[in-house]
Amino acid sequence: MKKASWVLFLILLFPVAGSAQGTISLREAIELALKKNFLLRESTSRREAAEHSVAVARSRYFPRVSLEEAAAASNSPTRTFMMKLDQGRFEQSDFELNNLNNPSSHGDFRTSFQVDLPLFDAAVAQGRKLAEENLISYDYFLERQRQDVAFQVYGAWLDIFRAKQFVLVADQAVGTAAEHARLAQVRAATGTGLKSDELRARTYLSEAEQQKLTAENDLQVARWRLAQLAGEETGSSLDVSATFSPLAVNGDGNELMELALRQRSDLKSGETEVRKAATGVGLARSAYLPTLYGNASYQLNDRDIPFARDNDAWMAGVALRWDIFDGFRRSSEISRAGAMRTAAEVSLENQRREVVLQVKEALLRREEAARRLEVARRMVGDAEETVRLIRKRYENSLATMVELLDAQTTLDRTKAQLVENETGLARAAARVLHTSGVFLQEVLK
Repeated sequence: MKKASWVLFLILLFPVAGSAQGTISLREAIELALKKNFLLRESTSRREAAEHSVAVARSRYFPRVSLEEAAAASNSPTRTFMMKLDQGRFEQSDFELNNLNNPSSHGDFRTSFQVDLPLFDAAVAQGRKLAEENLISYDYFLERQRQDVAFQVYGAWLDIFRAKQFVLVADQAVGTAAEHARLAQVRAATGTGLKSDELRARTYLSEAEQQKLTAENDLQVARWRLAQLAGEETGSSLDVSATFSPLAVNGDGNELMELALRQRSDLKSGETEVRKAATGVGLARSAYLPTLYGNASYQLNDRDIPFARDNDAWMAGVALRWDIFDGFRRSSEISRAGAMRTAAEVSLENQRREVVLQVKEALLRREEAARRLEVARRMVGDAEETVRLIRKRYENSLATMVELLDAQTTLDRTKAQLVENETGLARAAARVLHTSGVFLQEVLK
């Protein structure tokens, strides 16, 4: 029985231990981040708070009902007079001058049910509208954050691919450096080479091994970064499971700019901020209007017991309040709200101009990345041929080890640059979609 328990424990433990480094696709990574990313969870909670704020604003339309229980004791002539009157205990002897001027102490338990209902208050409607606009703004902000997080996940995804390719390049560089060192050692042993060539080749090998170590650590950090963006546990890492290709970008520059002006959630949020500012002006102006409230109450009074009844009474009425002068506070509030509306409009226009600039720059950088990739591919081919020729010359004592290692260094650098440019083109294409406001929709197709 004990052995079976251990077996069950190991079976349950194995998936947990294995989850330290999972392998997922790009779509899975983005979907996981949209569910578990901490920034999105924070924004979702803030959006939920804004939704409750709407409910709070709407609650002002409903009647307010309250229950109050108050206890008091006094020998004040006026207070004892009213207590007895409310309790229905007033007697003929209470009219005697001595009893009126020097009453004995008296207690009262007052139970009151109060109902207040707004009949007309323009500030209530404006406050509700402001809360609803604020909720819409949070919706757009959350959508923009979803786009940003998805773009960050894609960037982390590319970083893993880039780091893997760097590891391969570094591994190849170590192998090549080891071969150069072997060749230098053989030539030194046969007397056709210099001891300095052997030492230089060994130094080059050590440098290549250090670069490989750095590349492997960069790969691990990239895996940790992807796991963090996906909301995984601290210390866990995620690995990628497929190759990548740059995302397709459809449409010319004008079409993409128009798309961005329509789709970007931050622009929609800015438009909402303008509407909120306009609502703020309406809220400030509503202070010039009167308010009308209805109220009613039912009261129980008892001398000895709380919530008991010696006597009861009710009251109902309406109250109209109209502020005539308040030291120019309302006019100043309207001016302030108007200035805030102008600021929101200017900010929105600046956002629109910035979005157009971002799309233009993203398209330009994508074109640049494509051309750099073409150049990098040619450079790798040229560098490989250079290494091949110099190696032959070195084997025939027509070139030095320094020349061979310089050519090899150039080859290793161009290979790394090729990897950088390949992922750079994919990143540039993704940035075009991100600045256009449709990255998440495109990447999840």
